[in-house]
Amino acid sequence: MAKDVDLFIQINNAVLDLQGSQLQTFERPLKTLARLLHHPDLEPINRSLTESVDFDAFMAASESTGGGMAGSHQLAWPEDREKVLGLTLILIDRLAADTNYATSIGFKYFYSGSKIVAGIHSITGQLIIPFVRDYKTYVLNHGNTEPKLIASTSNKVFIVHGHDDAALQGLARFLEKLGLEAIVLKEQPDQGRTIIEKFEDSAKDVGFAVVVLTPDDLGGSVKLTEQEARARQNVIFELGFFAGKLGRGRVCLLRKGHVEVPSDLFGVIYTDMDPAEGWKARLVGELNAAKLHFDSNKLWS
Repeated sequence: MAKDVDLFIQINNAVLDLQGSQLQTFERPLKTLARLLHHPDLEPINRSLTESVDFDAFMAASESTGGGMAGSHQLAWPEDREKVLGLTLILIDRLAADTNYATSIGFKYFYSGSKIVAGIHSITGQLIIPFVRDYKTYVLNHGNTEPKLIASTSNKVFIVHGHDDAALQGLARFLEKLGLEAIVLKEQPDQGRTIIEKFEDSAKDVGFAVVVLTPDDLGGSVKLTEQEARARQNVIFELGFFAGKLGRGRVCLLRKGHVEVPSDLFGVIYTDMDPAEGWKARLVGELNAAKLHFDSNKLWS
């Protein structure tokens, strides 16, 4: 059964082809890009972006910025972000409609070497790529281009664990007691997915990860005569994944027993799962710092 193709993937592919093109071949990906940008689903947005801009006045103002030297002109962009998008959209249409116009614009405004195609590549890198990035953001956010700080409000906490089921269950039940949702991979339905697919899907919208390091394996340098206790390899992999995905401030290591902490991950918060359960108070502190929504008072109940 055929699958739908993401329009913006096709647009990105056209841009990649344009980046790698030569003077004899740049016309085709440029025309493809212009055609994709006028997909029927995009036309209402395109009309709203272009109806209030005067492209001829924009180019006249740009023409007055330079002299006779190649690359001495500058495009006279307005301050309004939506007008910039609309003007760029029209400019891409003009470039695609006339290769001589495209090379002329490259020479006047984007000159970067003696080869004519260098101007096309500069147009691609300096104008088209930023436009596609901002245009996609505009489309997907329904016309809103204003940046805003987005903090995770997810109360899901992914638990990375090894073979110590008692440590896993104790942690999971503690998180649930606080009102958080504990995500344990083996407890999620398979739904015909591979392990990595199941992991990626389960990790999508978590707000925090707790990694339980338990001495399940042995390993060490070949130069050593004795091997050290280590966590399982999948635990280390998932630890690195979440440190990259969430940031180190949203990952907490709980170490149970004598187990090696990978040196590359020093800086990630970690605490020992002591018998007195002092780790619970420290974990609550980190969850609070990460601004997860839960009732910390339940720590004492």
